[in-house]
Amino acid sequence: MTVEDTLRELVAIDSVSARSNAEIISYLEDRCKRVGFEVKQFLHIDERGVEKINLVAQTPVRDPVTSQNSAAVELALVGHTDTVPYDPDWTDALNLTRRDEKLFGRGACDTKGFITAALTAAENIDLQKLKKPLALVFTADEEIGCLGAKRLAAAKPFAVHNAVVGEPTSLQPMRAGKGYCVAEITVHGREAHSAYPQFGASAIFRAAHLIQGIEAMAGELEQDQRAGFDPPYTTVNVGMINGGSAKNIVPGSCHFTLEWRSIPNQRTDYVLDLLRNEIRQMNHDDPDFICDIKANRADESFETPVDSPLVQFLELITMKPSGTVAFGTEAPGMIALGAEAVVFGPGDIRVAHRSGEFVPVAELEQCVTILRQTIEKFCG
Repeated sequence: MTVEDTLRELVAIDSVSARSNAEIISYLEDRCKRVGFEVKQFLHIDERGVEKINLVAQTPVRDPVTSQNSAAVELALVGHTDTVPYDPDWTDALNLTRRDEKLFGRGACDTKGFITAALTAAENIDLQKLKKPLALVFTADEEIGCLGAKRLAAAKPFAVHNAVVGEPTSLQPMRAGKGYCVAEITVHGREAHSAYPQFGASAIFRAAHLIQGIEAMAGELEQDQRAGFDPPYTTVNVGMINGGSAKNIVPGSCHFTLEWRSIPNQRTDYVLDLLRNEIRQMNHDDPDFICDIKANRADESFETPVDSPLVQFLELITMKPSGTVAFGTEAPGMIALGAEAVVFGPGDIRVAHRSGEFVPVAELEQCVTILRQTIEKFCG
């Protein structure tokens, strides 16, 4: 089966995060078993009662007696099986289409292209001849919070020395990435008839003052910079805001979402500490000021040393310097399992998540070669 044929079959499986990924896991499990991997599923039922599965396929342990100490996975190739939703008007979203040497389809870029390349690379190697353990790791729920990788990190089903985490990087190895954090902020006020605002307290006015303070915080965060990132500092964004119940009522509540992407070596809750300081100051000026914070996501940043053997090898065979990413990845989950992690894969993140997502044919085929060489280098 060609790499394009495999990608076509993967794209045809609707694995949007809201649904179970059982069908694509079943497909991948069958392919892995056929070439000699031992497979294990890690099941989870999400809060909506939907079954989600992580799949770990490992080469067999050669010496069971010493496996507890010596059988840590030498190299893991990691890809998430879920995709973002697609517009119903994109009628070919699940039908891989080739046009101008590009392969179009939901997930073709993010990250079924990488999964296809990893699977094809492993199938083109005699696994029985590998001296060190190899694993293919296929996760669930990356698009809604890297939840599958986090569950694996918590369960610790294996240890791993090196991990290539699939994401569209145009085949440039990425050795560092920012964290991704989100908090929901609710500012309370006191409702009143808008003709008599003195009897109320506007939650929207209060939220506006707090957001002004957050904007000032963002300026302070720009002073702590890390070379190699674009932009080279922790960014802050208020992406959504809503409040009030009617045009003639002083609003009693206002809700907004705060997002920040932290640079490595900065605590993920550092921005929360700055926010709480700002709230304390506002409460000092207005004792009636009440604000609730719900921090519901805190993905760690990551940084793999530039002299890591995995970084240096991927730089050598791609002939590209390692870089950094500003979007969230599963690399921290693999690092929690002991890995030196690099984010890498075919396709461009700028075309991911949109209608008409695609992966260039040449990059997909080149990725197969690179991953096969990486397996041979670290496990051969």
